[in-house]
Amino acid sequence: MTEITRSEAITSTRAVMSKVPEVTVWFWVIKILCTTVGESFADWINMTLGVGLVATSLIFTVVLVAVLGWQLRLTRYVPLPYWLTVVLVSVTGTLYTDILTDNLGVPLALSTTVFAVALAVVFGVWFARERTLSIHSITTRGRELFYWLAVLVTFALGTASGDWILELTGWGPGTSVLLPAGLIAGIVVGWRLGANAVLSFWLAYILTRPLGANLGDWLGMPPDQQGVGLGVAITSLIFLAAILVIVLYLSITRADVIDHTAGDRQQSSPTNPQRELVMLGYYAVLAVAATVLLGWAAGQPHTASTASEAESGPTAAALAPGQSATAKFPTADVARFRAIVDDTVTRVQAGDQTGATTRVKDLETAWDDAQPTLQPLDGTGWSVLDGQIDDVLTALRADRPDPATETQTLTALQVTLVPGG
Repeated sequence: MTEITRSEAITSTRAVMSKVPEVTVWFWVIKILCTTVGESFADWINMTLGVGLVATSLIFTVVLVAVLGWQLRLTRYVPLPYWLTVVLVSVTGTLYTDILTDNLGVPLALSTTVFAVALAVVFGVWFARERTLSIHSITTRGRELFYWLAVLVTFALGTASGDWILELTGWGPGTSVLLPAGLIAGIVVGWRLGANAVLSFWLAYILTRPLGANLGDWLGMPPDQQGVGLGVAITSLIFLAAILVIVLYLSITRADVIDHTAGDRQQSSPTNPQRELVMLGYYAVLAVAATVLLGWAAGQPHTASTASEAESGPTAAALAPGQSATAKFPTADVARFRAIVDDTVTRVQAGDQTGATTRVKDLETAWDDAQPTLQPLDGTGWSVLDGQIDDVLTALRADRPDPATETQTLTALQVTLVPGG
């Protein structure tokens, strides 16, 4: 009898203690920080370490499953495992979108549509089973699973839609921050004026993904790419330190712990259906305005938004006939780059893929270190070489490297690095 009573008590406790934080300003601040750090860390492993997109996705998926298991086993909200799960979900959601775009060639417009439909399905099934989508109702295992699935899809949708907008508009990282920030501000106004709280929450949640990613790009990119120039590493460290400080603060103060039940929350937050209907129209106006803005921006002359498009195509075409990309650069620097490329070619031809990938990292490092000196000497020549080096890095760091493609890109770079090339 005692054991039955104890079991029932545990079940009852689990049914009323929320597994997610209260939605305070800290929630939104740390959510944006997690988004930026998550994407930067994934890029560091994928590109800088040369692990590859698919391998990186598998690694983070395994880690996510482990951390999510930890989160699900808890009987209440604990800041560290919760926010660690958010970071990992942000990384995996981004990586899944990148696989569709980069590896499978799925257009961003299509992936955005697919993820939007998937999110609608998740919300539809969730509401049909639980009769609520409120974050304040995450008090059972079933609702928590729906919650994390929805979070994963929102990150994937935010990644796809954000990249699609950049592709359409050609906006730089600083400009691209303004649209999601403006829409979030509009949603806050709508919520304050009586819009449906659940709808407002999830709309803002989706928009924090492109906001955080674009903010990180703006801070990390060099000034010549419309960034602040802090660098990815420094930006990530700053954001990570901020996350750790906030999580520590929340762990000590419990400022974001929901102490009441979902029922109490609903009773203390009456709704006004008429006002919600009016504000739904307001959100529709916001959506139409954003669509018109994007349509106008897409119709304006602009350069490609992605690094590979911006560096490889247009800049190569800007070279005059017979013009050398390296003519204005110091001979010693060009010779150093050429030596690394020659060594990399030798390793590729010998079948030493690991050695070639490691050696090409030296090229990336040397090139980045030389940028402040070389780019002012000849911006066009620098861009041409930058695009070719990017092609080489992409070829050698592919999930399934093709020796023929590797050799082709390396040979083209060799030719450019020849004096007069």
